[in-house]
Amino acid sequence: MRNVTIDVKHVTRVEGHGNIAVRVRDGEITSLQLQIVESPRFFESFMRGRPCAEAPHIACRICGICSVGHTTAAVKAVEAACGIVPSEQTVKLRKLLFYGEQIQSHVLHVLFLAVPDYLGAGSVIPLAGSHPETVKTALRLKRLANDLCAAVGGRHIHPIAAHVGGFTHVPRAGELIELKQRLVAARTDLAAVAALYAKLPIPDFERDTEYVALKVPGNGEYAFYDGDIVSTRDPRPTPVRDYRTRVIEEVVQHSAAKHCRSPNAPSYAVGALARFNNNHAQLHPAAAKLAADLGLSAPCRNPFHNNTAQLVEIVHCVECAVEMIDALLVRGMKLEALEKPTRFGQGAGAAEVPRGVLFHEYGVDSQGRIESANLIIPTGQNLANIEEDMRAYVPSMLDAGLSREEMTLRLEMLVRAYDPCISCATHLLDVEWIE
Repeated sequence: MRNVTIDVKHVTRVEGHGNIAVRVRDGEITSLQLQIVESPRFFESFMRGRPCAEAPHIACRICGICSVGHTTAAVKAVEAACGIVPSEQTVKLRKLLFYGEQIQSHVLHVLFLAVPDYLGAGSVIPLAGSHPETVKTALRLKRLANDLCAAVGGRHIHPIAAHVGGFTHVPRAGELIELKQRLVAARTDLAAVAALYAKLPIPDFERDTEYVALKVPGNGEYAFYDGDIVSTRDPRPTPVRDYRTRVIEEVVQHSAAKHCRSPNAPSYAVGALARFNNNHAQLHPAAAKLAADLGLSAPCRNPFHNNTAQLVEIVHCVECAVEMIDALLVRGMKLEALEKPTRFGQGAGAAEVPRGVLFHEYGVDSQGRIESANLIIPTGQNLANIEEDMRAYVPSMLDAGLSREEMTLRLEMLVRAYDPCISCATHLLDVEWIE
């Protein structure tokens, strides 16, 4: 085909609203846009003037999927601004809570949103009839992750126990013992998921891409909670407080969400594949074995394998959660007083949420109130890179003789591979009206 028009109004099985608009004339792309049409969000504005301790509980309402991630990034940013150093117990509980969210979100995306494409289904609903055991497995894993979040965070989403300076609730030992037993039993379900996934026909597409993620210095842990900013093109670590030197936001006309670039490239990718490419050596041995079994090796430049990396991370998080529960049980837990501010100022915090590195930054005045806020969401960082992937993918599909319908599905699958959270990514833009 020499002339193709693709118009997808609201890509399905993603969070939020986005359109795909592609025009090909005489074999050349004349227009290609991933249009973000989601209404703007006002979180950065209406947090101003609020007590800084409220930031995590407001920010977590940005998303019902990454509420733990927003809570964590906000807590870390406020603590950086207020000179608060959390206790060892607090950090361990935060990491355990984080493992729960990673499992929860990755299971939702891989099995409920992405796999239907490969099994010829429009959604997970038909799979309940054609692949009932797969759906039951997905539900069991999702419930396990939800219950882990509830035990540590106080409820399944929008955690109420995680605060600036500590926790106002700690899980009972009996709860953790039961969760550990369920996590160990989940290995059987994950083996079944891996066997299914290994049979899926992952599209063969690669594009040279810069992958940005957090990384713990030395041979530290696989970075979710801590780390400096690195990339596959620039492995030199940048402290989170200097994130604006690595993440450059720009307004584009066709999107209610800003695009991001780095000093090294006009676009870059974050997410599970970016974490894998930068931190694969720190994977739990069980997760590293799964990656090898699935043929995933670093560097991987196929964006469709972001889903593969998510499955690898599920195994990693299950195993790390088991180990963290053991560590907490041996150490013993008690309710600790919240750490208090020692100063007020500017602070930035970051965390690797399911969709990639998330940045929160707050300025706190002398009264302990938020005077400025800046949030940079993973999907916002991925949007420009998704467009570049589509721009490279369309010509190869034309050369392969795919029909318009097949090209449309492949482009939707490409967007879904990034597991976008479009609502999180949209911001209020400053509009200058010209008479």
